[in-house]
Amino acid sequence: MSISDPSAALLIDGVCKRYGSLQALDHVSLTVRQGEFFGLLGPNGAGKTTLISLLAGLGRADSGVIRVMGHDVVAGYRDARRNLGVVPQELVFDPFFTVRETLRIQSGYFGLRRNDDWIDEILHHLDLHTKAEVNMRALSGGMKRRVLVAQALVHRPPVIVLDEPTAGVDVELRQGLWAFVRDLNRQGHTIVLTTHYLEEAESLCGRIAMLKQGRVIALDNTTSLLARPIHQTLRLRLRGDIALPADLRAVARATADGRVALALENADAVSACLARLHAAGVGLEEIELVRPDLEDIFISIMREAA
Repeated sequence: MSISDPSAALLIDGVCKRYGSLQALDHVSLTVRQGEFFGLLGPNGAGKTTLISLLAGLGRADSGVIRVMGHDVVAGYRDARRNLGVVPQELVFDPFFTVRETLRIQSGYFGLRRNDDWIDEILHHLDLHTKAEVNMRALSGGMKRRVLVAQALVHRPPVIVLDEPTAGVDVELRQGLWAFVRDLNRQGHTIVLTTHYLEEAESLCGRIAMLKQGRVIALDNTTSLLARPIHQTLRLRLRGDIALPADLRAVARATADGRVALALENADAVSACLARLHAAGVGLEEIELVRPDLEDIFISIMREAA
């Protein structure tokens, strides 16, 4: 697809944005196809939220072009915004209204009346139906985040941007939310996801762009990214409290399940690593040699870019 393709769901071409001395976005160019599930990944400060703010019309790029479903976000702001739903990172809500009132007001922003049938469907899929008449300020943080998702969907936009939608929410909500979003994608909605849970991006996204310091440093389909020739990953569960030798700590990271993942160059390095651990008196309860996952690829690409 050409970067100038007018049929793209999102077209971002040569976008730059500076805040004082900080170059937040540096000639960012990418397209997202209609109906695609697209991942936008990067460390904190990479420029992801800045780019989403420009998409939503909350700021203006210093240069470059951004279009949503063919509508320029500046010259055609109203049409661009009508085609876009954004779930922000921040928990922003009005404390004076119930959940249903909040969604009715959001509908009104887009000129929608008698939208309760669709509101009820959203409430059901997001497991908010029992909270419909509850005031927003009485909801838990996880429930408030569900309402943010509902607000982004209330006008049935063809393009939906999810900025860290599962940050701080429980596993049950996460699974329910992804089932709903997958269904929306199957119905033809374009989904753009930013997340620090890289296993989510790996399982959901067909293509992924990686940003660092305002630049796109990788853009490919997920399968190709996972096929990149990088190191072996050795995952260990340690016994006792003996620390890893310093040379191994340099290539180690902790995993979510309490294990240690070591990035090693090849199979010979695996044997040498195990011998090194034995010599240092480090006891092992589990040993697993695994193929690189998206987190391994992400770390490798970030290090290469540095």
